[in-house]
Amino acid sequence: LFALIGGWTVGRKVVTTMGGEIVPSSQFTLVASTVVLFFTGLSLLISNLYGVPASTSMTSVGAIVGLGFASNTLNETLMFSIVSAWIVAPLVAFWAGVIIGRYIYPYLDARISFARIEGGLFHLDRSGSIPTPRLNENVGPRDVVGAALVLVVACYNAFSAGASNVANAVAPLVGSGQITVVQGVVLAIAAIGVGAFTIARRTLDTVGDGITDLPILAAMLVSLVGATIITVLSNMGIPASLAVSMTSCIIGLGWGRSSRAVTLADAAGSAMSGEGGPDLSVGALAAETTPKTGEPPLPRGPSVGDLATARPAEEPPETDEQPAQVPKIGEEDPDELVAEELFDAAATSRIVMLWLLTPTISTVGSYVIFAFVL
Repeated sequence: LFALIGGWTVGRKVVTTMGGEIVPSSQFTLVASTVVLFFTGLSLLISNLYGVPASTSMTSVGAIVGLGFASNTLNETLMFSIVSAWIVAPLVAFWAGVIIGRYIYPYLDARISFARIEGGLFHLDRSGSIPTPRLNENVGPRDVVGAALVLVVACYNAFSAGASNVANAVAPLVGSGQITVVQGVVLAIAAIGVGAFTIARRTLDTVGDGITDLPILAAMLVSLVGATIITVLSNMGIPASLAVSMTSCIIGLGWGRSSRAVTLADAAGSAMSGEGGPDLSVGALAAETTPKTGEPPLPRGPSVGDLATARPAEEPPETDEQPAQVPKIGEEDPDELVAEELFDAAATSRIVMLWLLTPTISTVGSYVIFAFVL
C-alpha cells in the first residue's frame, strides 16, 4: 500500500526523468523499451540469484545510458547531476550516521529497548458473542510503542522504495507512450509484490541476517536516514539507490559509535603528535555500552538477525529504575566498543562487487544491442 502511495505521488517525477529526460522519449520505441527493460531485469535477476540487494536505480539508468550512447542522444548535463547525486547521497548518509552514532545513538539505546514479543501483540478474545482483538497478557506499553515505531518506519521505507523503484520498472514504457503513468505505477507495484514473494526471499535472507547483526534500534535509524535521502532525491526527479544509502549510513553509524572512546581534542592531539589514532570499527554498534569505570554494561535487545532466524536474544530486565547513565565521550572502554564485528566481510565484498557489476552489465549490454544489432 505505502509503496503504491510513494509511486503514485513522488515516484511520478522519477518516471518523468527516466522516461523522457535522460534520453528523448522519442527514443523509447516499443523495441527499445523492451531491450532496456530486458537488460535491467537480467542484471537484477543475476543479483537476486546471488541473494544480493542490487541497485535497481543504477541498473535501470545504466540501460538507458547505453541507449543514449548508441543513439548519441544522451542528456549529459542531466547525467552529470544524477551521478553527482549518487556520489553525494552516500556521503550524506555516512556523515549523518557518524553524527547519530557519536552523539545520539547511545542515549537512545540506553532508554529504548526492543524485546521479542512471544505469541504476538494481539489475540482474539472469543468470550463474547463477537471476537474482540485484545493485547496479550505479556505485552506492556513499551512493547506496543516499539512495535508501532517499527511499523511506522517500515511503512516509510515502503513509501520511499515505491517512489524510487516504480520508475525503474516502467519508465521506458511510459516514455514510449505504450502505457500511462497511472497504469505504469499499478503495473510496477504489482510486479514488485510478485517479486518480493518469489525470488526476492533469498535477498531478504541476506539483508536480514547475512550482511550484519544489526540491533533493531540501529536498523530503524539507518532506515529513516536512507529513506529520507531517497525520498528527497525522488522528489527532485533523481533516481537513486536506497541500498547504497543505507549501507553507507550503517558504516557511518558504527564509526560514530566507536569514536566515542576518544574526544575530538584527544584525536587531534594524537594526529599532530604522529601517534596512532583510535581503532574505529563498525562493530561498535553490536557492542554493549561499557564505561571505563567498570560499571556493568547496558543490556542489548534483539538484533535484526535474531528476529530473522528466531534465535534467542538477551532480553532487557524488567525494572522501574531510571535508565542507566550513558558514559561521556572519552570515558567508554574502546576494547568493548570494538569487541564484535558488525559485517560479514565475505557477504559485504560480494554485495559491493555486484553493485558495480550489475549497472556495468546493463549499460554495456544495452549499448551493444542498440549500436550493433538494432
